[in-house]
Amino acid sequence: MTRQNLILSIQNNALSANLEGGVFDFVLALPGQASSPHTHRAYFRWVDQYLVDVAGLTPTRGAQRIARMRRLPVVTLLSSLSAPQLRAWMGILSGRAHGKQGLNQARAAVITLTSLLAESGWIDDNTSAAMSRVRIPRAEDGQRPGKWLSIQELRDLMIASRAIATSENQAARNAVVTTMLCTMALRREELSVARWDDLSMQNERIVLRVHGKGRKTATIDVPRAVVTALSSWRRTLTNAGQLPSTATPIMRRLWKGGRISRFGLTADGIWLIVGDAALQAGLPHVAPHDLRRSVAGALQETGVPIEKISRLLRHSNVAITERYLSKLPQRNEGAVLMSEALGLEVEEDDPFTL
Repeated sequence: MTRQNLILSIQNNALSANLEGGVFDFVLALPGQASSPHTHRAYFRWVDQYLVDVAGLTPTRGAQRIARMRRLPVVTLLSSLSAPQLRAWMGILSGRAHGKQGLNQARAAVITLTSLLAESGWIDDNTSAAMSRVRIPRAEDGQRPGKWLSIQELRDLMIASRAIATSENQAARNAVVTTMLCTMALRREELSVARWDDLSMQNERIVLRVHGKGRKTATIDVPRAVVTALSSWRRTLTNAGQLPSTATPIMRRLWKGGRISRFGLTADGIWLIVGDAALQAGLPHVAPHDLRRSVAGALQETGVPIEKISRLLRHSNVAITERYLSKLPQRNEGAVLMSEALGLEVEEDDPFTL
C-alpha cells in the first residue's frame, strides 16, 4: 500500500468509525489535509470560534478545545455549515477588524471541515462546493494591527508576570515565559514545545533550537537574563523532584498550590500568563504575538540592521521582515514638530489621559 493510500485509509476509517456515534473526530481526520501542528491549532481555534458565533456553543481552549474537536456533534455541524452562514461569519470577523490573512485562514478551516464531512457522506457535495465559493470580504492585507509595547511596558509586563504568581514555583516559571518572549521574539507555540535538549552550547555561547512553522528549525543565542531565569526554574524543578531530563518540556503546567506537573504548558496557557500579566501591569489586553512584534519594533528603533531582525524572527527572507515591520505603527511626528516650531509646546501638567 502506498503512503498516499495509507493516509486515505486512515482518514476514511476515522471518518466512518467516529461518525457512527454522531460525532466527528476532526483531530484524527485533519492530518490528511494539513501536516503542520501550527495549522492544526489554528484550524481548531477557528472552527471553535465558528461554532461559538454560528451555533451558539460556549468557547473552549486548551485541552477542552481538543476534546471538542475530537467529538464534534454531527447534528450541530449539519445545521451550522452552509454558504450563507459562512458568508455571514466572514462579515462578522471582518467587523472585528481581522485582517486578510486571518480571514483566509478562518475560511480555510471551515471549508476543510466541510470537505471532510462531504467525503464521509454527511454533507452533500453541492453544499461543500457552495461553501468553497464563499469569498472573504475586503480587508487590509496581512495581520491585523497589534499592539507595540515600549521598552518600559515590556519591563513592567515581565515584573507583573511574577507579581501575579500565587507560589514561588509559579513566579519562577512565569519569569521564564515572559523573559523569553520579550527578548527572543518566540511564538507562543514555539515556547510551548521547547525542550531542555533544545538548549546547547555552541562556540562558548548557549543557544536554543527553535521549532518553528512548517517543521523549520532555527538556532537563537540565549540572552544572559534568560539563562538566569532558566537556571532558577531548573533548580525549582529539581527541588520539586522533577529533575529535567533532555526529553521533557521546559515549560510546565502547575497544579493548584504550585505543584509542578510533568505535562508541558500549552500555547493557550502562555496566552493566559501574558494576558494576566498585562492586566496586572495596567496595560490593555496584550497577546503573546504583541511581544514578538514589540521586540522587532524596539530593535528597529535602536538601529539594528533588518538582516539581524529577520534572522531573529526566523523569516524566510528580508522582504517578509520589511512587510512585517511596515505593519507596525510608525511614528508620525510632523504635527508635533510644527507645534514646537510655533512655540506651542510648553512643559506643563496635562490633565488629559486615555
